[in-house]
Amino acid sequence: MKVIAIAVTDLRRLLRWRANVFFLFVLPMLIILLLGAAFGGSRQARIGVAGGREDVLAAKFVAALRQRESIDLIRYSSAGSLARAVAHGGVDAGLVIPRDYDARLGRGLGVTIDYFARPDSVAQQLKTTVQSVAADQGRAFAAALLVQRRLGIDYPSALARARAAAARTPAVRVLVTDPGGEPYTSGTGRFQSGASTQLLLFIFLNSLNGAAWIIETRRLGIGRRMLSTPTSVRTVIAGQLLGRLVIALLQALIIVLGSLLFFGVSWGNPIGTAGLICTFSLVGTGAALLIGSLFSSEQQAGPVALLLGLGLAALGGSMAPLEVFPSTARAIAHVTPHAWANDAFSKLLQHHGDIVTILPQLGVLFAFAAGLISVALLQMRRALTA
Repeated sequence: MKVIAIAVTDLRRLLRWRANVFFLFVLPMLIILLLGAAFGGSRQARIGVAGGREDVLAAKFVAALRQRESIDLIRYSSAGSLARAVAHGGVDAGLVIPRDYDARLGRGLGVTIDYFARPDSVAQQLKTTVQSVAADQGRAFAAALLVQRRLGIDYPSALARARAAAARTPAVRVLVTDPGGEPYTSGTGRFQSGASTQLLLFIFLNSLNGAAWIIETRRLGIGRRMLSTPTSVRTVIAGQLLGRLVIALLQALIIVLGSLLFFGVSWGNPIGTAGLICTFSLVGTGAALLIGSLFSSEQQAGPVALLLGLGLAALGGSMAPLEVFPSTARAIAHVTPHAWANDAFSKLLQHHGDIVTILPQLGVLFAFAAGLISVALLQMRRALTA
């Protein structure tokens, strides 16, 4: 009971300060929102289309473009309204299909489709997609021109032969895989990656910031007063350890439930996610206890906690995906617990893994936690009995 009472006291002290409530509840949600809005990978690119409603071939071109993944087509009544939508950011790019689209293609003539967009990387990617769809449709017309010249027949007959040959042509199937060669089973939501990485960042960072409460307990003599009662050193240390762990788990619960309710983030296999969160929370708890036992004042521990919390998160892939790291940097990143936890989340969220799939990562994280907690307990015993 004394262990629980010490842990509850730590939790009350944490929630008593409004700044801590902001860091626990508000800031994680804001960062997840900003990351999802800025870098969310699943947002469909919006292309506006004007014209081509009555032409059969133009309708086929638009339908083929609509079938491309991650593209949302929006119809506009005129080229002017479409241009304004592009300029104001309503769509990422615009296509204006000419009135004589079918007539010119039917006579074997070329057609120019106006494409305009803002000068950004999305526009360049969409331009390549539009060109690809146009090339697919134009392949049969180009073949028809060749057949017409070679056989000396009329263009409609040549086009019919080209289309019949195209229908018998084997298709090329493209499979997109991750760097390890495994296919992506499903696309993740635009907030999904940000939620998992920020979960790890805030569990660890707020755990390290909580080292200040451990130092304050010792500096104000609260630890000595507890030891003057029938309370052992082991009980005091266990209470502080449990308090840090409860706060880390509370932070994780807030981010998981908040991202689920507000942003629709799916956290994958519940048992695997729960096991990963608990193990990483133990890592954060061990690091907090170690910092709290090594420094004698909150002013000394604060900068170190901030530097380690942000530095290890950046190195371990919680600020930029590990996939964009060079191979050497990716190997170095795995000296941090964050990299192992991010690997585990990748298996859970992108490949529908379960707790068995992430057992290697959980084993490494548990080793991190055991090492940190063991060293911290020895140092805390010395600090309390000195």
